[in-house]
Order: sequence, then C-alpha cells, then structure tokens
Amino acid sequence: MSGLEPRGLDIRLLRILQLLLKDRSVSRVAERLGQTQPAVSATLRQLREIFGDPILVRSGNSLIPTARAIEMGPIIDSTLDSFDQIATSRNEIRPEDAVRLVNIVASNGLAMLFVPRLVELLRREAPRLEIEISGVPSDGSLERRMESGEINLVIGNWPAPAKDLRLAPLFEADIVCMTRASHPLATQKRIDLTTYLAQSHISPTPPSIPQLSPIDGRLAQLNLHRRVAVSVPEYFMIPYVLARDDLVLTTARPFAEHVASFMPFAILEAPPELGSMKFSMLWHERAHTSAFERWLRDMVRKVAKEIRAIEPPGRLHKPPAIPPISRKRMAARQGAAFTDD
Repeated sequence: MSGLEPRGLDIRLLRILQLLLKDRSVSRVAERLGQTQPAVSATLRQLREIFGDPILVRSGNSLIPTARAIEMGPIIDSTLDSFDQIATSRNEIRPEDAVRLVNIVASNGLAMLFVPRLVELLRREAPRLEIEISGVPSDGSLERRMESGEINLVIGNWPAPAKDLRLAPLFEADIVCMTRASHPLATQKRIDLTTYLAQSHISPTPPSIPQLSPIDGRLAQLNLHRRVAVSVPEYFMIPYVLARDDLVLTTARPFAEHVASFMPFAILEAPPELGSMKFSMLWHERAHTSAFERWLRDMVRKVAKEIRAIEPPGRLHKPPAIPPISRKRMAARQGAAFTDD
C-alpha cells in the first residue's frame, strides 16, 4: 500500500470503508450508521487521503470501487473479522483440540497419588497435549518461569508462597516421620520436638531454599532449625537412601504408608508443632483469566477431589472452606491471593 499513512487509520474508519465498498453509496452508508451524508462524505475524503486512492469513483449514476479498493476489500474484511473475534471472544477452549506444552511443577509428598491420576486425566481429556512434570527448581527461578509462562502451575506444600502468586487449597495430609527398621527411634510411636531436632534428616528440598520446604518453612516460623544431613534431587530416591542410614524423613502420611507397604520402614507420629502438610495449587496472575489455564486448574481440582474420596479419614483432609473476608485476610497475611477461581 504505497502512500499509506498508518497513523490516520483506525477501526472506525475501516468499518466505514467496509460499508462503502459493499453499499457503494454514501447516502445508504449514512443511513445505516445514523449519520448525515456530509459526515460520511467527509470520512470518505479522509480515507482517500490516507490511502492515496479515490476508493470510489463515479460511473454513470453509480459509484464503483477502484482496482486498489477491490484488492483491499478481502484484507479489510479479514482484519475486521479478526478484531471482532478478539472483542467478542467468550474465552472458551476445546481441550480435545488443544496442541501445546503444559509444564506443571509438582512437589514431592503426594507424587505417587496425585501425578499419575492427573496425567491420566489430562491425556484422556486433551490427548494432544505435551505434558511435562517437573520438581521445584533449586535455582530460584520458579517465580520468573511462572511469570514468563514457562511453568503453567505449581502443586506445592510450602507455607509461604510468593506474593504475586494466586493460591487455592487442595487438601491437607497428616505429617509423619519415617526411618529404617534398625533406627534407634524405630520402636517408638511418636517423636517429640526436642528429639526430632536432634536427628539427622533427609529432604528433597536443599537447605539453601528452606522457604520451599513445608517442614523447614514451618520450623522457621517457630524460629527453629533442623539438620538436613542429606538432600536428594529426586523424591523417589529417598527410600533407598533412607534404607541404608539412620536418617529421618518427614513427609505426608499417604506417601510414608505407601512406601512402608513394600519396604521395611517404621512410621512415627511427627511432633504436633509441625502441624499438617497443606497442599495447594499456585498460578501466576497472568494466567488467571485464560480459558485454557482455568480448564487446567479444574482438572487439578478434580484429581484432588478424587484423592480425598479414596483416602481414609484422618490421613487426608479437605481444607475448610474459606469465607471471602477470611480469605482476603489470610491472603494479606501469607502474601498470596486465595481464590475459588
């Protein structure tokens, strides 16, 4: 479009140009728009100046479009159709047609319960997705990668998530300690806090990022510290390390009982000061209104509901409903926005 002055063109002018090319009549366009004929004539003059083309020329008693106007017609129609799709979009998706990468960070303790069911559900509902499940990055890049969209959402269990993340509770689980059968504490039913702090611990969270650990984060709130003697990058590596040394693993009861069902481990009640392990779903504000992201969060909620239904009472708990006022206060206190989404 040689001679086009883009600064003078806007959607309103394009719509009038579209009508002029279809009706080929200034008076009819003026009537359709509820404007005066001189006003539409002035708009036509403006369009001629912008495009450097007469656009409509006289042929007998009629107006006909120029060759250039005819060439522009389909482009104008396509541009306005695209704009209308954006402006009137109902933000809906068809999961079965979605072709994209989904990156979910899932933290440790309920991996064997949660992740397989979530993958199964996503594969069934959206078979063309490419699903990537990863652990919490140890380089501190979690927030940045969520902000950029590289990570869609997080299923986490640490007590103080970042301030710019939205959060929705999924469930709570009892906290227990697990040792090998020959550990000096293995014959006890429970462990008190003083004894607990005196032990050597194994953790999937490096000591360098205690804020991402549900245990070390809780201890920090109590101004306490435990000795993490061993940290490992893969949660399922822990039982094999634990079986060969006098270490203590603090984890969610469902995971401990699952592992103890096929390996000789002792399970002890954890110090009550540790509370329970709260699992939540976290996502960045940028993803809050996206139709696809909302669907993805609904799938996570569906799996959480399924797990709550199959786990015996007392081992796994549905978090209490948070009324709007309390949710707002809790969000301010913990630095995250609770939402029912």
